[in-house]
Amino acid sequence: MTSNTQAPASATGPAEENAGPEFMADGGDWSEIAAEAERLGEERIVVNMGPVHPSTHGVLRLVLEIDGETVRELRVGTGFLHTGIEKNMEFRNWTQGVTFCTRMDYVAPFFQEVPYCLGVEKLLGVTEEVPERATLIRVLMMELNRIASHLVAIGTGGNELGATTMMTIGFRAREEILRIFERITGLRMNHGYIRPGGVAQDLAPGTTEYIRELMPKVRRDIGQLQDLTMANPIFKSRQVDVGYISLAAALSVGLTGPCLRAAGYPLDLRKMQPYCGYETFDFDVPTRDHSDAYNRVAVRFEECYESLKIIYQVLDRLEATPGPVMVADKKIAWPAQLSIGTDGQGNSLEHIREIMATSMESLIHHFKLVTEGFRVPAGQVHYAVEHPRGIIGAHLVSDGGTRPYRAHFRDPSFSNLQAAALMSEGGQLADVVVALASLDPVLGGVDR
Repeated sequence: MTSNTQAPASATGPAEENAGPEFMADGGDWSEIAAEAERLGEERIVVNMGPVHPSTHGVLRLVLEIDGETVRELRVGTGFLHTGIEKNMEFRNWTQGVTFCTRMDYVAPFFQEVPYCLGVEKLLGVTEEVPERATLIRVLMMELNRIASHLVAIGTGGNELGATTMMTIGFRAREEILRIFERITGLRMNHGYIRPGGVAQDLAPGTTEYIRELMPKVRRDIGQLQDLTMANPIFKSRQVDVGYISLAAALSVGLTGPCLRAAGYPLDLRKMQPYCGYETFDFDVPTRDHSDAYNRVAVRFEECYESLKIIYQVLDRLEATPGPVMVADKKIAWPAQLSIGTDGQGNSLEHIREIMATSMESLIHHFKLVTEGFRVPAGQVHYAVEHPRGIIGAHLVSDGGTRPYRAHFRDPSFSNLQAAALMSEGGQLADVVVALASLDPVLGGVDR
């Protein structure tokens, strides 16, 4: 922080008696900020909020110029996670790329896996060959993940205001969903479950019944959280008209997702540009007409209920749709048949017996697919889906080899952060975290 007192000092020089206001700054770019302040001859305070973790699910730095308690200017500083995921994907085969991109937005991992795999399938020309059951499982995992992500957004946003009960209820409901993920994929997050051509493995027997058993608990907790907050006068006083952004301003900075729909524009790719058969499901796109922090929370609650409607429709179809979960082409279908053993680790004994004792051809094929991967025809593709935070797009470029020449993602958290200044400038310092939490950025996606 720069200090702003009547003291004998300058921004960079030695102390001098009665030299006027003091502007002291150390490290990073503070000396430049202080020099600019002195040049302008204005009295101001620059507050460095971060790099910390203010309801952002990652490390973010905000540079705030304040006048008393009023925010005059806000600048966002990113780049503190240093993941390098996109660059690393250039050195792994196409299937291994899923293991990288799932770790970008770790609160909603399936929403990186799906557009990436849809893009790879389009380059391969196998989009129509993906089995229906695999597509239904993808929709199921995305909608479960959408609810879990919104619960984290609402719960942690309340926790930042001191409402710890909001977070505990939200995480209690999310825990039920993570149990489902662990039963299906073996992991609670960073799954690598969606694969080019389908999914890694089919649902275990009894999974649909298990999901039906847990969904009422999730609905109960969503309703309890909603009852606790939406009519609460304290919650409303901290949310209503805080972090407001107009529809025109939201569109101008590329805002998408619940923040844009709260302004009244029903932009949802599941309806406008359907993928994975979303056009065959019955659901609505919730909107409001005033994009402030309160209405953004309201939209997320309503989207949770719409996702529940989709989940029940998917479960009905899954129970009536047997079949494979990976394309039939064995040059692509890896590792669909590498079933997990009964101990939950490694491959099934049947597969090991075949490749080690029965078929030399199977062993060679297994070795080449696992170590080298399959080749993808040269070309490029962009595939976008509706992420819990907005539109995510996967841009993939292939040079005809077994690895991506380039993989780049349009992450909604990164784009949405451009609106932070518009939401916060002119407001109170205490409202900055409220506005930021209502954007729901996840810095793993920002710093990919």
